[in-house]
Parts: sequence; C-alpha cells; structure tokens
Amino acid sequence: MATSTAKSKSNQTLDPLWRAIREEVALEVTEEPLLASFLHATVLNHKSLETSLAFLLAAKLESPVLPSMLIRELITDAIDEDKGIARAIRADLQAVRDRDPAAHHFSRPFMFFKGFHAIQIQRIGHWLWHHDRHVLALYLQSRASEVFGVDIHPAARIGNGIMIDHATGVVVGETAVIEDNVSMLHGVTLGGTGKASGDRHPKVRKGVLIGAGAKILGNVEIGTGAKVGAGSVVLQDVPPHVTVAGVPAQVVGAADTDMPALAMNHSLDCPEGNCDED
Repeated sequence: MATSTAKSKSNQTLDPLWRAIREEVALEVTEEPLLASFLHATVLNHKSLETSLAFLLAAKLESPVLPSMLIRELITDAIDEDKGIARAIRADLQAVRDRDPAAHHFSRPFMFFKGFHAIQIQRIGHWLWHHDRHVLALYLQSRASEVFGVDIHPAARIGNGIMIDHATGVVVGETAVIEDNVSMLHGVTLGGTGKASGDRHPKVRKGVLIGAGAKILGNVEIGTGAKVGAGSVVLQDVPPHVTVAGVPAQVVGAADTDMPALAMNHSLDCPEGNCDED
C-alpha cells in the first residue's frame, strides 16, 4: 500500500499538468459538493491524466453495443502503445488553456469541453485505423458524432496543440491534414467537393486560425500562419501568412501575426477597414 501511494505521488510530481488538474478539482469539491461524487470518480480516484481521461471518455461514449469498461481498456491500450498520444493530449489541453478566454483552469476544459474530448477520441480512432481495425474506428467516430456533435474521420491526420472552440458542427474528412498549433471554431468543415475521390480534403498547415462556420472544400492547402474569416468558403489554396474572407474567399490582407492560431484575433485586417476594396 505504501509503495502504491509513493508511485501515485511520484506520478503527480513528474506530471505538473496532472497535479494542477487534481489541485483544481480538489478545490471544486469543496465549492460544489453536489458534484463531489462525479469529481472523485472522474479525477481524484485516478493515478494519472491518462486513466482519468479514459474513464471520462468511456463514460460519455458507452452504449449497449460497447460498454464503458471495454472503451476504457481500448483507450488505455492505445495510449500505452503510442506514447505520442499522451504528448498530444497535454499539448491540446495546454492549447485550450492558453487560447480560450473561457478556460481559466486546466480541469474544466479537461472535464467539460467537447472540442477537446472529440479530438482525443479521434486520436484513439486514428490508432485503431492504422492497426486495420477500421470498423471499430468508424464506430467510435459515429458515437463521438452522436455525443459531441463533432464528426472527425479516424483516418484524418491531426497534429499537436489543436484547439476546437465550442466545436458543434465541426466536420473533418478522411484525407484531411491538420498540422500543429491550429485553432478553429464551431461549424468549420474541412470537406471534399463532392465529386473527387482519393486525396480530396484540405491540408491545414501550422498556426492557422479558422473562424466559425468556415467551409474549406477540396484538396486545397491553407498555408502556414494563415487566417480564414468566419463564414468563408475556401475553394483554392491560401498562401502563408494572409487573411482570407468571403464567398468565395479572397485575400483581404496580411495576417497580423506569424501564428494567428495562438493569438485568436478574428479581425479581418482589411486595408482601411474595407474588405470590398480591390
């Protein structure tokens, strides 16, 4: 028993993010006793961020077809085999904490933000996909879509430090690529044109910011550090470090920073404030 306790304390010491989550949740227990049972079961009863997340996601995705315990085991197996998943989880959580003004803690996005949850279950589905367990990967995609309202194909390639704010209505197609440190809002589609096959979805490079409701369609490239305005429809490649907006999207100015995803400034940076000016 003493050895087990020592290991648990060691895990918390070596993982400052997990320690911060536990400290925040311990305080929440005292402030909101009605949720004490939930907070203990979800966070405080676990020895690591990984086991806590597996419990949380399994509780959300369980069904008569696939019970919670089997989903927990599946998530744990994936994380144990692919150490990159654990690194990605932490980078995504840090991204939410740094970029979302509503995230004043690590614990609240960890427990409640469905954009974060949807990305993590896609990472498990991606692991399954590359182990030729396609049917199970697609089943998890379907359940995540039902539960979170976010539809991300398990074959899509997603980097680290991704933030999907609010997330409702986000769709990411099979051959899409999202590189590191990308931010997007709800209603974004990274989709096909409806007539192409094969490699048919967008490639979003590092540091890109995509506004709410933007639709990026086809095998187009959104260059490093670009910004896509809310409600835009992008049908052609976007050069690096520019802002595009409109239907169809056109360049309306330079991005205001090298990495718009980190700054989360959704202004269009239009010359003299007139996006219609030639």
